[in-house]
Amino acid sequence: MVRLRCSVGRIELKNPLVAAAAEHMIDAAGVEAAIRAGAGAVVVKSTNESEAARDQLQRAEYVALGQDWRPMPWGADAPNDVTIASRSGLTPQSFPAWLEQTVALDRTARAHDCTLVASLILADLDQAVAMARQVEQVGLRVLEFNIGTPYASQAAKGAVTTELSPQRVGAIVARMRQAVSIPLWIKLTGQSERVPDLAEAAFASGADSVVMAGRLLGFIPDVDTLEPMLGTSLAVGGFWNLPLTCQWLALSRSRLGPDRPLIGINGARNGLDIARMLLSGASAAGIASAVMLRGFGVIGDSLAELDRWLEQHGLTARDAVGIAADRRKTFSQMPLRIDHWRQFIPAATAPELGRKTR
Repeated sequence: MVRLRCSVGRIELKNPLVAAAAEHMIDAAGVEAAIRAGAGAVVVKSTNESEAARDQLQRAEYVALGQDWRPMPWGADAPNDVTIASRSGLTPQSFPAWLEQTVALDRTARAHDCTLVASLILADLDQAVAMARQVEQVGLRVLEFNIGTPYASQAAKGAVTTELSPQRVGAIVARMRQAVSIPLWIKLTGQSERVPDLAEAAFASGADSVVMAGRLLGFIPDVDTLEPMLGTSLAVGGFWNLPLTCQWLALSRSRLGPDRPLIGINGARNGLDIARMLLSGASAAGIASAVMLRGFGVIGDSLAELDRWLEQHGLTARDAVGIAADRRKTFSQMPLRIDHWRQFIPAATAPELGRKTR
């Protein structure tokens, strides 16, 4: 549908929904399901050369948490305010097997006007560069390079990395850009106060787009068992992260201008959340946890909801990008509302102390 078409740098997508990488994108059947559900782009589960990263998948665990931070059944019936917490890992396939499968899946994607995105995650840069060259040589069209996983501090040494220095990001992206000519999407961490700085460094060194921002590392004590939830620190994400993602998108758009294509990730559950990311400056938005939790029907439902919203406002997906971000004002530009704050505080009366006695 024309209304949904969008561009991410050199790549035109039939819609701005990116089915982002997670465990449901390891097997070919899952990737094919996302393609057939109508996603504009599908990112296969990341790989690298690290055996430790593969081992980490076999130690992985996942939990859906309710608003009281207690586990609830995993599945489509989980409430909308669920938080997903996990310790994850990379695809168990060898790189040659992963590459062969990805090439075959790209043929399916092309037949459905979908862009398949290969994804590498940084461990050793020389190895990543060599793998990236092979990705291009076999004819894959887009490469996502994830340098912002939340797990680096908890994973085995050398398995993955979380890059927090703009200078380091610039140097890494420059190496990758020298190695390949295909569109390069750089995925950044959200565990930084300098996300726009990291994005600026990535673009300056040749990134075609920046994906912002990866999940956060958190720690959740279980008040019943007194143990850490799932035994350790966890990557966490949920609906509550959408304002944080939209903030990074808006700030990055303000810093870099409207011509630097951004992809929002973390916090989107449906079509209206994708709309919120577009309005904040994203050219496209990724959905992963909602699909993993509720199934591939989330993709079609989200696209239908987004299309209805665009029609209601007389917009295309391209038109929507950055509207709210460009209208964002500073606090000092807001109108005076003298003593308005008093309407939002409790009455200053002493609480009743204990029970009254006869």
